[in-house]
Amino acid sequence: MIQGLAQKIDLFIHNRGKQRDLNSLWRFPYWKRVIRTAAVWALDTFAIFASFAVLLVLTRGWAESATLLSLYDGAIIAGVSSTILFITGMYKRSWRFVSFADSISLLITSFIGLAIGWASIAYFSPLAAYPFNFITFAFLHYSLASMAMQLMRACRRAVRSYRRRQQNKASVYSNDNVAKTALLIGDPEWALSVLDMFGPRNSSAINVIGLLLPSDDRTISQLANVPVLGGMESFNQTVSFLTEQGEKPNLAIVCDDGFNISVRDLSALNKSAKQHNIEVLKLSDPASQLLNRQPTRDPSNFPLSELLGRSERTIERSIIQRQVSQQCVLVTGAGGTIGGELVMQLASYGPSRIVLLDHAEFQLYNIEMRLREAHPDLEIFPELCNIRDEDEVRRVFAKHLPSVVYHAAALKHVPMVEANPLGGIHTNIIGTRNVANAVTEYAVRAMVQVSTDKAVNPVGMMGATKRVGELYCQSLDLCGVDDTSAPRFMTVRFGNVLGSSGSIVPLFKRQLLEGRPLTVTHPDIERFFMTVGEAVQLILESSARSLEDNSTRGNIFVLDMGEPVKIVDLAKRMAKMHGLEPDVDVPIQFVGLRPGEKLFEELFDTCERRVDSKIPNLFEACSRPIPLPLIGRAIDELDMAVKQGKLEEACRLTHSLVKLPSSDIDLSTMFLNNSLPKRGHHLQLVQGL
Repeated sequence: MIQGLAQKIDLFIHNRGKQRDLNSLWRFPYWKRVIRTAAVWALDTFAIFASFAVLLVLTRGWAESATLLSLYDGAIIAGVSSTILFITGMYKRSWRFVSFADSISLLITSFIGLAIGWASIAYFSPLAAYPFNFITFAFLHYSLASMAMQLMRACRRAVRSYRRRQQNKASVYSNDNVAKTALLIGDPEWALSVLDMFGPRNSSAINVIGLLLPSDDRTISQLANVPVLGGMESFNQTVSFLTEQGEKPNLAIVCDDGFNISVRDLSALNKSAKQHNIEVLKLSDPASQLLNRQPTRDPSNFPLSELLGRSERTIERSIIQRQVSQQCVLVTGAGGTIGGELVMQLASYGPSRIVLLDHAEFQLYNIEMRLREAHPDLEIFPELCNIRDEDEVRRVFAKHLPSVVYHAAALKHVPMVEANPLGGIHTNIIGTRNVANAVTEYAVRAMVQVSTDKAVNPVGMMGATKRVGELYCQSLDLCGVDDTSAPRFMTVRFGNVLGSSGSIVPLFKRQLLEGRPLTVTHPDIERFFMTVGEAVQLILESSARSLEDNSTRGNIFVLDMGEPVKIVDLAKRMAKMHGLEPDVDVPIQFVGLRPGEKLFEELFDTCERRVDSKIPNLFEACSRPIPLPLIGRAIDELDMAVKQGKLEEACRLTHSLVKLPSSDIDLSTMFLNNSLPKRGHHLQLVQGL
């Protein structure tokens, strides 16, 4: 019974489907298309027949072949020819959008159709006796008929264009906003596509008053009723002329395909447009995107290693694999430049799961999506957490119990921390302490802290706060000298990262594209540079080797950065990579050192001794440590000063802690004799340095 019911249901659905298919044939859009095709077919048939009749009347009496032809023959030719046009699909093309390619196709197809039509007539008529006159008559008929069909299509296209212009004018007058007056700058094909795009559907109308080609072409004076005003090198003269005529443009629409207009030309155009207070809008070339046509050289895709003046270093992957594989790894600051690269590289070594910790929601979302797309089988846990909050940090550690922690969360921009020192102390010192204490409490195997060369002999607050974080982790690491099961606290120090957020490379790139001068703080300023991939690889390798070899505790790893690079030389290299000549096409401005900024960066502090490392491309810095009880109490005082908003006291204590390892105070003897100052008194000791 149930089976019979199922069959009835299937039969009912099948019949309903047939009924819908039948009904679809009677829908209005379908019959509208049929009627339109029949009308076009009839018009072409009439045009072919009418041209035959007109030619027959005009030639009868002086052309002997005309006396052998009749209107009946013309009807046969017209029917055969239009049928050929239908079979070849000519009537699927819309007259409203007829193009040059459609016209050529119509000429070829109509020639074939008329040739077949005339051949059928010649087979049954005594025309072979007059071959020359017959061929001449047929050619004249083809010329007249094809001209008539082309004229009908051109008239339909003209009617559409006229209606669009009228509707566009109406939309301009009805728009409350003033229409933008624009110059188009690009090749003719791109300009035609843009002009065709501006129609009545646009709510913000754009009045195109002229076209500038990539190079001056005197053979083109007008394009789609828009005057060609010259080449883009005459932009300033063109704007001045239009301003005198009372038609100054307020918008320049540029073809941004990286092919016809170089970055050098685009930079010069941006600079000129800014002088004339003209907005620049860059539109991509759709054809270039569809064909995947690449520019001759795209500066945005240059490998950053070209700016280094040296090749990037490679690492040994197997040692990292042994330390990371099947381990739970936690990365703080996972949404940042270094943290994001750490996450992506760590995922390739097969950890059991990765915990992404960041305070910025959008950055955390981005890195999570990137990681899930690249490694869909990996367990990923995004944690929205502020390392300034000790309870939040402990909650994350208690939840995931990580095996290795990479601490990349920090405030890193010198001027920003100099302007907000309490924020820098809160994140770089208090936050680092919170993470390090959680590592100790939850028996994490190791913590790797990402530091900076600005922590060496610091003059600004950013470097000073990072140095205190180094000193705290050093003290914790030394606590496990006699306990092999104690967590390792490793600090990896390196210089500037090319291409990171807020770094000099994105700034120079933006200035070049906007036609601005390249701003350098000082002609002699120099920095150590690495690419982000290179820095992260060395962080992973150094920490993995240190864990495997159980290296000396308390030492700071310093990446071999090569030779320092002058910022002014970096600016010149970037200008040349963009096809610009430094100091000719783009000026270089020296704006002076910023607060907290040094002229030269160093890799080793005055209190540190450089030690050769067994790890390739790496040095070790051995420095005098601060006993953990003293630095712990000092950071407690810093925490209290931050909470109470005591700016001067917090800054003074931070810089004093940095100087403490270089002082003459015998801190080790003080602690061995149990003469540690009481809480609060040690602050006077430190600040008295």
